[in-house]
This record gives sequence, structure tokens and C-alpha cells, in this order.
Amino acid sequence: MTTEQLIKVALSYAGMTQAELADKIGMNKSNFNARMKRESFSRIEMEQIAKALGMEFVYTFKMPDGKTI
Repeated sequence: MTTEQLIKVALSYAGMTQAELADKIGMNKSNFNARMKRESFSRIEMEQIAKALGMEFVYTFKMPDGKTI
């Protein structure tokens, strides 16, 4: 799943629009939409997005045996 798809699923789950999310993270709507299309959010921005949606962003590597780091 792409970053854009992940954010759209999270938005749907939270019942929030892209414009509302952009406002919550202090970004204008057109800039947010452009960054969605380019998938150019940093890990810190993904954490901010998750927090604004009432969620947690987890950034991990998952090993073949199921362990994560």
C-alpha cells in the first residue's frame, strides 16, 4: 500500500477529510494534496498525521520470523 493509500484509509477510519487533516497539522490544503500525490511525508510528519487522526504511526522492520525492530 502506498503512503497516499495508507493516509486515505486512516482518514476514512477517523471520519476526517484531507482538508481537515491539513488544517490540524498546520498545512494548507493544496500543499497537503500535492505532498499526498508525491508521497513526500517524513517519518516525523507521518507521526504528526497519525496523532491528528487519534492514531499511532509505527515505523518498523519486520523479520521473516515475525520479529520487528
